[in-house]
Amino acid sequence: MIVSKSTPLPSSSFASYSLCSLQGSLLTLAILTLVSFTYLSLKSFHSSLSLPPQTNSSISFLLNLQDSEVDADVIHFPNIFHLNYMEMEKNFKIYVYPDGDPNTFYQTPRKLTGKYASEGYFFQNIRESRFLTHDPEQAHLFFIPISCHKMRGKGTSYENMTIIVKDYVEGLIDKYPYWNRTLGADHFFVTCHDVGVRATEGVSFLVKNAIRVVCSPSYDVAFIPHKDVALPQVLQPFALPRGGNDIENRLHPHLAWTNLGFWAGHRNSKIRVILARVWENDTELDISNNRISRAIGPLVYQKRFYRTKFCVCPGGSQVNSARIADSIHYGCVPVILSNYYDLPFNDILDWRKFAVILNERDVYQLKQILKNISDAEFVSLHNNLVKVQKHFQWNSPPIRYDAFHMVMYELWLRHHVIKY
Repeated sequence: MIVSKSTPLPSSSFASYSLCSLQGSLLTLAILTLVSFTYLSLKSFHSSLSLPPQTNSSISFLLNLQDSEVDADVIHFPNIFHLNYMEMEKNFKIYVYPDGDPNTFYQTPRKLTGKYASEGYFFQNIRESRFLTHDPEQAHLFFIPISCHKMRGKGTSYENMTIIVKDYVEGLIDKYPYWNRTLGADHFFVTCHDVGVRATEGVSFLVKNAIRVVCSPSYDVAFIPHKDVALPQVLQPFALPRGGNDIENRLHPHLAWTNLGFWAGHRNSKIRVILARVWENDTELDISNNRISRAIGPLVYQKRFYRTKFCVCPGGSQVNSARIADSIHYGCVPVILSNYYDLPFNDILDWRKFAVILNERDVYQLKQILKNISDAEFVSLHNNLVKVQKHFQWNSPPIRYDAFHMVMYELWLRHHVIKY
């Protein structure tokens, strides 16, 4: 009988074998950890919902529970949104610093009308809402109530705006302990006019650490999508009633009283210059180089939205445009023609369900792109557009799911910070 003897492994092979074994063990440990974490997370999630463990039907029922005002067709994760929204309404608290003279640049809005009404409404709505607390120890976030729009109204220069903002914030830091607990990560400010963006950019620690709620969220510069919040620019009050549910007025752009696409405005950006140059003489796209004169007739500009399928929304001096909210309000499917624009409520709403999102380079093929959208696709876009109109409307006092509550939900998503 021949008994085979094992040959000893060379030292190099043994080292290689040991390394492979170690790597395999670490990989196995990582997989087990991930599986355990996932299991515990799901278990915790189910427990927080107080789900009876014995039935799957109760789980299905609760996860499919939908508020009648929550439209699943236009929201990325409607069940998660619904649950988070209820939690926000129940628990979210904001502390507004009381410092600053309301007759100057603090505490109160400049006005609730015009292209920058969103800033004014937020200043007012926060005080009318259930989210306000006068106890800073209860607060999840801290609102810095300084209005660059009011500064602009008083003719303050950019340089002085930056100084005023810096002095005000530094005064809050010296007076209260709350900024230093998180280095400002649980603080936020709101500004809609681009002067506010320019003024606050001069205060580097504010831009870097605090949550910026701005109407010009261009993520190719200082805007940080996972930290900052895109504020919808809404021109209120609207001149005419809400449009929508009027497909028959828009589906036949070959008729004399309807248009395939519409835009009228100033050439204050490169994309607008190109848009006007390429399409202003087209017979199917109603593209005007300048704003429509009021001498032509009352509210002619606004009435064009009612008889147009697609309303083109190119960026102006900034990526944003109040024309987007106008289009939504009047029931005209917006065509977003702006690069680097982090659209308002983009992590909640599925914009591609109710708008056409294009890159600026697509301007040369604009008409063909719009004509390639079938009637069935357009009807779907239009119907979904009607569903999101309430999210782009400000009210006083605020009501559920309006623009104010959507902004608050965005802030709620960002309120988990480490305090020192």
